[in-house]
Amino acid sequence: MARYEHLPIYNKAMELGVYLDTIVRNFSRYHKYTIGQDLRDLSRNVIKSIICANSSVTKTEPLFNLVQHCEMLKTMLFFAKEAKAFQNFNSFQHATGLAVLLCKQSEGWLQSSKKSQNHQLQVKAGR
Repeated sequence: MARYEHLPIYNKAMELGVYLDTIVRNFSRYHKYTIGQDLRDLSRNVIKSIICANSSVTKTEPLFNLVQHCEMLKTMLFFAKEAKAFQNFNSFQHATGLAVLLCKQSEGWLQSSKKSQNHQLQVKAGR
């Protein structure tokens, strides 16, 4: 299995996952067990997707799943803000900043993987 602890995207995902776990504790009881649980689950899914994508031989599909999980997490953060689950705006702002960064990194990884795959196909076709 490939090592993943050194990846910047993994480190940011862990930072966001731990941060969300801390912030959700301050949600009201109703939001803690509904929206808060979804946020925790999605943050763990992002981490799992990073590990799967890094270990996969063909990275396109796992990276596409990672991009989807990141977008869902970002969307749920905005939903939580609209539902007034966050105690203050700063916690929402920090979590969203990390989520946006994860989305950008995952999309960049996917694009890089597609370019690499296309290059490998061109090299094989040229032989």
